[in-house]
Amino acid sequence: MISTVEEKKASPRIPDAEFANRIARLQAKMANQSMDLIICYSNALDPGHVRYLADVVGINESAAMVVPVDGAPIVCVGQACQAWGKHKSRHEDVRIVLEVGEVAGTEYQVGDQYKFSQLLKGLAPKKPLKKIGIAGQLTFPQVLYKQLQESFRDAEIVDAEPMLFELRVVKSEDEIACVRRACEILDIAHSNVASKVQPGWTELEIMAEIVRDILRNGAEDTAVSWLPMIPSGPLHSNLCMNRNSTRKVQESEIICLQSGATCEGYNGALCSPLVLGPIPQEIRSAVLAAGDAMDAIVETLKPGATSGAVNKAGRKVLEAGGYAKYSPYAMVHNIGCLECESPWMPDDGEFRIMEGMTVCVDVFLFQLPWGSFRIENTLAIQSNGAELLTKFNQKFVRSHFA
Repeated sequence: MISTVEEKKASPRIPDAEFANRIARLQAKMANQSMDLIICYSNALDPGHVRYLADVVGINESAAMVVPVDGAPIVCVGQACQAWGKHKSRHEDVRIVLEVGEVAGTEYQVGDQYKFSQLLKGLAPKKPLKKIGIAGQLTFPQVLYKQLQESFRDAEIVDAEPMLFELRVVKSEDEIACVRRACEILDIAHSNVASKVQPGWTELEIMAEIVRDILRNGAEDTAVSWLPMIPSGPLHSNLCMNRNSTRKVQESEIICLQSGATCEGYNGALCSPLVLGPIPQEIRSAVLAAGDAMDAIVETLKPGATSGAVNKAGRKVLEAGGYAKYSPYAMVHNIGCLECESPWMPDDGEFRIMEGMTVCVDVFLFQLPWGSFRIENTLAIQSNGAELLTKFNQKFVRSHFA
């Protein structure tokens, strides 16, 4: 059983200079595309853009960011998080904007407060804005979008999210250190719970053990947007995404340990199949085939390889074992300020793997006659190939299902 992360290790942290550099790089991209302004929006489902640019994430509220092509950015927080936002922000200008506050519209008598339209009017330059980008496409609220349209009626509003993800896809050494720490914590959590769990434990009890180890070892939270999932048996494991229940795990059935941890806004993910007692041969064969597919993908993950070639390496193994029809999606995705982060890397894609990326390999076999499971690892792409940041599965899967 693995113990705790060494206390003497200093917690990784992204330095202030890197946040300033991110803004400068973003503004350079904006200038190249003749973009006058970018509005980023983040909430609990997707805190990534504002966290990446300012190190700010709302607690019970949302957050936003206004970045002009020239000049200092503005961080927008709600009333309840105004002190928290100023404490966390890596930029000086932090303002209370009512539309990113609590959903109930709670009133706080704190500081200067702005409607979003008031903030925008204060940004009007001597010449009119022609092109405005928004980031947070699937979560950007109508109340902000409408005021943006009304404030700059002649401006073209475009999707700036790809521009942000271009910045985020290759990680600095400090970013990779944060992902690595999250993965060290996940290895501890999975090792500890796999050595303890017994028939009769509930899915919620298993989750509680994992969450305890994630927090006690220094992660700020579980993975962004989802708690550990412990689906067990054919019905629950076949739900793909699930909430844990009081169902008691049994011998000889599939149990899925699926969790993530967040350190300084950066995520690691680890998913491990588990069977208590005698292991049915049909489960054993499927898990070992998925492990072989994982190995084939990891071997192929090198700078310059295409997403299509990387996924093909794993799919070829699954096809040989008769499991390809149970694999519903591409098996490699980016990870960073989100657990599953754009750009997606499809089976038939030409996206090229780059040194400095952090990725997940997620071999998911879905809705077999006895259930579903994932083997998922987090990796960093180095100059000579992929480095496994989560190490628990490397030994456990082979030894447990041998």
